Amino acid sequence: MTEAQSNVALLAGATGLVGATLLDILLEADDFSRVVAVTRRPLAREHPRLANRTVQFDKIASQFAGFTCHTVFCCLGTTIRAAGSEEGFRKVDVDYVLALARVAQAAQAQRFIVLSSVGANARSGNFYLRTKGEMEEALVAMNLTALDILQPSLLLGWRGELRPLELAAAVLMPLVNPFLVGTYAIYRGLPVRTLALAMLGASRSARRGVSRYSYAGIQALARKRTARAVL
Repeated sequence: MTEAQSNVALLAGATGLVGATLLDILLEADDFSRVVAVTRRPLAREHPRLANRTVQFDKIASQFAGFTCHTVFCCLGTTIRAAGSEEGFRKVDVDYVLALARVAQAAQAQRFIVLSSVGANARSGNFYLRTKGEMEEALVAMNLTALDILQPSLLLGWRGELRPLELAAAVLMPLVNPFLVGTYAIYRGLPVRTLALAMLGASRSARRGVSRYSYAGIQALARKRTARAVL
């Protein structure tokens, strides 16, 4: 991998709550000389180090043929309400994530960083947690050079659309967090910016193989200031 390739990051999901925050952080930091944001519709912003590529995720492999980069950030995700069905949800949260991971492999990426969920379990009776667990297991089976899986609980931040239950939880969670201790600490709510900073922190790690991070690990990654070593 050349020096130019080692300084390129690929970000999918830049129009979402976490992805948009992460994009801001990546452009604020100097870890990458170029950030390629993959979206289904054009971004309404410009930056000297930003390249925006609109894609059809069903055809993303062919659209990125010959592309190389160092790190891939995956912030893809939806809701059943937005997707219209469980099948639509799975298409985004599993199929598109795996398609992006295959792009990462073909691009010789040295690190794949993905958002999952606390409690993700492929054998869970809960559809959401089961789907996240299946996504994690499929990624692990791909034997990526370095796979960082972040498993947050409730995210504290403001979305473009109003979700009453999330709004109530966001107000109450800071009051509840201090009481979630011991094995329950993983369920503490996290500010969106902290999670995005943790994704940048993961990109600065030199760890190989599979790493999973829940609340405490995410907080530690968010404080990681040492620039990554080029692998």
